[in-house]
Amino acid sequence: MYLISSFSIIKYHRKHFVKYFSMMENPLVAVCQMTSTNDKEKNLQTVRELSEKAKHRAASIAFFPEACDYLADSKKDTIAMAQTLNGSTVTSYKEIAKINKIWLSLGGIHEALDNNREHISNTHILINSEGEIVSTYRKIHLFDMDNKNTGVRLMESDYVLPGQKIEPPISTPIGKLALSICYDMRFPELSFSLRNMGAEILTYPSAFTYQTGAAHWEILLRARAIETQCYVVAAAQTSIHNKKRVSWGHAMVIDPWGSIIAQCSEKTDIILAEIDLNLLKQIRQNMPCENHRRTDLYPKLEPL
Repeated sequence: MYLISSFSIIKYHRKHFVKYFSMMENPLVAVCQMTSTNDKEKNLQTVRELSEKAKHRAASIAFFPEACDYLADSKKDTIAMAQTLNGSTVTSYKEIAKINKIWLSLGGIHEALDNNREHISNTHILINSEGEIVSTYRKIHLFDMDNKNTGVRLMESDYVLPGQKIEPPISTPIGKLALSICYDMRFPELSFSLRNMGAEILTYPSAFTYQTGAAHWEILLRARAIETQCYVVAAAQTSIHNKKRVSWGHAMVIDPWGSIIAQCSEKTDIILAEIDLNLLKQIRQNMPCENHRRTDLYPKLEPL
């Protein structure tokens, strides 16, 4: 009797939890945090479970971090495990989106290139609720560090080809969404270009290293939000992936005023946040920075 009663209570609260969020005026986003490894099936199952959780909580879009498909132990394995966008991994992502009727932001995944066996692309894909890819962005800023003094060598360009195009923002259920990836956040020129193209939400799916994350993660993300007066959504990898790699975590959503409105703790999970475009418009009206830019003295940042 007690077990039946407890189940009924849980079912009641879950039902009204979903009903409450579905009645909210503004759309909800689910921002996901996970710990990818070289086990692609396990990573895919995590994406599936978090997507279902996001849907049950009435989110319009679920955002996943860089390397949500896998984080391999070596450069050789990283290249060998990559698939094209027609491969089984992206096909599974499409099915997850379609079954759950939810948009998915997956960035960046390891994209194999047809005519290149030594390099891949770091690719952020956006899938709509019908299971269709509606935008694809290939990371333009690659994280390269070869410090002779410290002995630290991390060269993304050893195995990744840089993208050659800034993709225009896409109309989504939460607003005009712009795609970026991780290290891109250190380059405000990109975020200003996206804002000038109409962006309302900037995305930075990431696998930020622990050391740089502790120092710069929050500061950089809040700066991008404040200076562009956009929402910033940053899904993140967290914790220990292998013997060589640990990620900072702290997935978060920041509003156009620069306030953190949701943030993950140190585990695999999702956070929910409202995207209030009326607030965005109000902030832009009350502080009309765009009207004060001296483009007569410096150029307006727009894609070539």
